[in-house]
Amino acid sequence: MWDYQQLFEIIAELVMHHSPSGAETEINQYLMQRFTALGVEVWLDRADNIIAKIPGKTNEYPIAITAHKDEIGAIVKTIGEAGKVEVRKLGGAYPWVYGEGVVDLLGDNQTISGVLSFGSRHVSHESPQKIFQQDVAVKWEDAWIETKCSTLELENAGIRPGTRMVISKHRKHPIRLKDHIASYTLDNKASVAILLALAEKVKQPAVDVYLVASAKEEVGAVGALYFSQNQHLDALIALEICPLAREYPIEDSKNPVILYQDSYGIYDENLNGQLRNCAKKLDMSLQLATLSQFGSDASIAMKFGHVPRGACLSFPTQNTHGYEIAHLGAIANCIDLLKEFCENEFE
Repeated sequence: MWDYQQLFEIIAELVMHHSPSGAETEINQYLMQRFTALGVEVWLDRADNIIAKIPGKTNEYPIAITAHKDEIGAIVKTIGEAGKVEVRKLGGAYPWVYGEGVVDLLGDNQTISGVLSFGSRHVSHESPQKIFQQDVAVKWEDAWIETKCSTLELENAGIRPGTRMVISKHRKHPIRLKDHIASYTLDNKASVAILLALAEKVKQPAVDVYLVASAKEEVGAVGALYFSQNQHLDALIALEICPLAREYPIEDSKNPVILYQDSYGIYDENLNGQLRNCAKKLDMSLQLATLSQFGSDASIAMKFGHVPRGACLSFPTQNTHGYEIAHLGAIANCIDLLKEFCENEFE
């Protein structure tokens, strides 16, 4: 039985390390230290993936378990006068989800905090933002970031076109809702926590296991595609969130979810069967789903022919790509299920 508070604290620490797609240095440094402290071989590859290897009894059929470490956010398009910065989405980010509030601009030399702004409410039809008080959603083109810095101050901080914007650490602190954790960026910091737990718990797997904290997943699974193209693998299992929505037969519970299809194609039937067999051995209940508007490291790697078999193991999550809520028990059960899979399924 996992200590939910301990798991909460591990995820909370991961959440507080910024990692927008393609600018993931802060989380990289933390993960390199954590994997090294756990005594596993770990390295950073040329595509910015962090890879930890656990040698198995045989290296004939190596597998990879991935959890992407990047988060959604925005990217600077232009820097205007009076400290106003315009941004555009990076991954599936929407300004109306974040709302007006503090964001961080990750400059080359300094992080500058600003306020994501939509304009005043006390206006008439003469002001362009009046329409957003009716039935039109705010778009990134309609929003801006107020920094109150001069153009020179922003330049000295290294704020430029291409600078990443993320929700400020001021707003990122997770909260505990009984057996649930609520936070920005559970997608996919909670899955990275599962990788760390596997590095600690899996001692002698049946086959070589690569634990991959993959880069730039939110912008096309770039890191996982590079890794799977250059490393011979028998299978790749992606760890992910699973959206809770009326259209999917998924319940908010401690039962993990195995995907059978998403926007990129179908998952491997035999690999899913192996995972279900492991759950049966553990007397663990699973949920099964097909999703639309979704993709993972595994389905994208399969689509491009990089791996022969792929699966996606996930945990039910509310408010995906927003302030997410997930059951700590479902995250813990993913750890137990994958430990069983790594150590016994290939015996």
